Parts: sequence; C-alpha cells; structure tokens
Amino acid sequence: MTAQPLTAPSHEIRAQHTASTVTVYQAYPPSIGLPAARDGRFPAAWKRDRMTWIKPSFLWMMYRCGWATKEGQETVLAVEITREGLTWALENAELSHYVRGVHPDQATWQRDLRRAPTRVQWDPERDLHLNPLPHRSLQLGLAGEAARRYADEWTVCIRDVTPLAREIHALVRAGESEAATALLPRETPWPATGRVPRPASPEAHGA
Repeated sequence: MTAQPLTAPSHEIRAQHTASTVTVYQAYPPSIGLPAARDGRFPAAWKRDRMTWIKPSFLWMMYRCGWATKEGQETVLAVEITREGLTWALENAELSHYVRGVHPDQATWQRDLRRAPTRVQWDPERDLHLNPLPHRSLQLGLAGEAARRYADEWTVCIRDVTPLAREIHALVRAGESEAATALLPRETPWPATGRVPRPASPEAHGA
C-alpha cells in the first residue's frame, strides 16, 4: 500500500520503484492508452513534440483523472521508466512557477523555464477519498528532448492499470477503505540524487 508517514516532508518524491526503474502514471483516451499498453511503447499518435506530464503518485493520478472517468483520461497507464531517466529529467528541470527567494528575479526564471526541457510542479498529495493532504506530490512536465527520450529511451514497460483504478474506486464507494488501501501501489520515498527543484516553503506553490 502507499506509505504515508504521519509527518511526511512537505516536498518529497514518493514512488513505486525498484533498483533500476521508477513507476509514473498517465491517463489517456483508449485510442492511445490501449495500444501503448499492448505494445509496450507509445503509438505514432502520441505526439513527441508536445509537453507531457508524468506523476509518481497513483492517488494524485486518480484525482486528476477522476478514477478514469474523465473524458480523454479513461485509460490509466503505469509507465516504468529508468531511474537514470528520471534523474536526468529532474536535474534539467525548472520550477513551473516563479518563487521569490528561489529565483534571482522573474526574468531569470522565465529565461531558464524556456530553456529547460522539463518542469517541476508540486501539488497537494491526495488521500484515498482524493482530499488534499498537507504534503506535496511531484508532477513532472516533459517537453522537447525530454518527451522524446521518455518515449523512446527511458520507458521500460507500460501497463494498463485502469482495472485496478476501478476496483479501488468501487471499494472506496462501498466504504471498504481498508480493502481499498491494501490494493494501492506501494509508494516509498525515492532517494533522488543531484538537483531536485523545490520551493523554499510549502506555501510557495498554490494547489
């Protein structure tokens, strides 16, 4: 199940990970999600020249896609990527919002953001009922070189976890929180090395 310490750090990457991979989540329409899961790679319809957002938190993905019920997000994918890929993405990222005290000035942040192939956003983590928690969850936007490397180099495997999302959601709706929690992917702190862009304080970013 998802490990949620009582006093979780305000900005910490928590993910399902192995010695070589990290799992991130995305939601797509079936026309993209189903071929991706079937073939283990993103289809030609997946645009490598557009920004794509990946999320290590299963519950934040459920919040974003409404348990796979929102239009265009009916297929939830668990994408295993290499640890080296995620490390590169973080080390080449810029915060998605200007933060006083972190950036020298707004013009410098805007210049760095335009140059960065990846951008980091921290949003409130979610509980089983998708209510916001005090600590934050990572979202990582990939554009240009980062999006191409994600699709063509970093991706190790792609799984369709829509049935899991629906099963957990059904248990939540039935009031069976303990059973639902037991099915959640086990997410633990990811020992990131190198630079990870973070705001100076938990209040630095809005929800």
